[in-house]
Formats: sequence, C-alpha cells, structure tokens
Amino acid sequence: MITTLRDGKAHLSELVERASRGEDVLITVRGKVKAKLTRVEVTFDAKDRKAWIRELRALQRKHTVSSKTSSEKIFSELREDRV
Repeated sequence: MITTLRDGKAHLSELVERASRGEDVLITVRGKVKAKLTRVEVTFDAKDRKAWIRELRALQRKHTVSSKTSSEKIFSELREDRV
C-alpha cells in the first residue's frame, strides 16, 4: 500500500494494523517514498522471557499499594523516581 504522509497521519492506527498483518505500507512526501511501515518479528527465548518476568514482578512489588500506604508517600516515591 502507498499513502501520503498527510493521509498516513490521519489513519496511523489503521496503517499500523495493516503493517502488523504483514502488508508493507509505503509513505510518500511530495510523490517520493520516504518511509516504510512493516511488521516486526519479535522473538523471545526462554532466558529473555524469564528476565522479563523477573523485572515485571520487581515492578509490581515496588508499586503495590497497601491500605496502610498514604498517598503522600506514593507521590514522594514517584518524585524520587524522576530524579
């Protein structure tokens, strides 16, 4: 599929969906192809998957809120994370 940049911006979600299904989407500017959206093949081996799960669990523990946690403490921790 070929689309202009202007139309592509207006229909980006649709174009990404089409690309994810395997259709290449060419984007033109002033009649010249400038970019291509295409599907990305992402593969995780068992080692990557285990590392991702460990990271996710650590984030869950860090951000789990108990009924004893005050909103001020939560905001304070979030501010510290930004620094």
